[in-house]
Amino acid sequence: MTTIIDAKKAAAYKAVNEYVKNGFKVGVGSGSTIVFAIDRLAERVHKEKLNIICVPTSFQSRQLLIKNQLTVGELEIYPQLDVCIDGADEVDSNLNLIKGGGGCLLEEKIVASCAKILVIIADYTKNSEKLGDKYKKGIPIEVVPMAYKPVKQVIEKKFGGDLELRMAIAKAGPVVTDNGNFILDWKNFKQDVVWDIWLRKPILAWRMVVLKNKINSIFCQFIF
Repeated sequence: MTTIIDAKKAAAYKAVNEYVKNGFKVGVGSGSTIVFAIDRLAERVHKEKLNIICVPTSFQSRQLLIKNQLTVGELEIYPQLDVCIDGADEVDSNLNLIKGGGGCLLEEKIVASCAKILVIIADYTKNSEKLGDKYKKGIPIEVVPMAYKPVKQVIEKKFGGDLELRMAIAKAGPVVTDNGNFILDWKNFKQDVVWDIWLRKPILAWRMVVLKNKINSIFCQFIF
């Protein structure tokens, strides 16, 4: 029987093997599955002598790239990427996905938007019929610290559900992202309401919100 670790590794290796070529600028996501993608990327680069530029989406992925002696780039220098490989917290039957469980959602989506193709890698436990069926921690929304309370109240009043300020485990107080923001996790949301918001009433239009993180508009390939 395939273990979750085996599934993560298989998806990561398949993505790197099939979507990364010599001379590519590669966006590198964050999370547990990406660890295997970076391992495979390092193997190929060092063995095949590939010339690859890697643009990280978080402190975690940056440190892993440096540890594996891979060339790290920035969007300021490489604003157009050939491919971005990233993980997901949940993927539904319509290939919509939730990201942000690890708190790296803003840079992940920025980097993904700069790539010609986004390749999502995940193990079979992330594959569900509807968003929220398996991932019970809610849809992450990154918000400017001073505005978290107004944003919470507006969303709950207009669209329902419950928004919880994500609290840190190894420090007192809330989680602070790599960009100095807070994260609100939207739980008990209604599928039809969420879909309507993302397609017709983008929360991004609210200046206080940095990012709502449900990706459905970037050209994606999914590997489980």
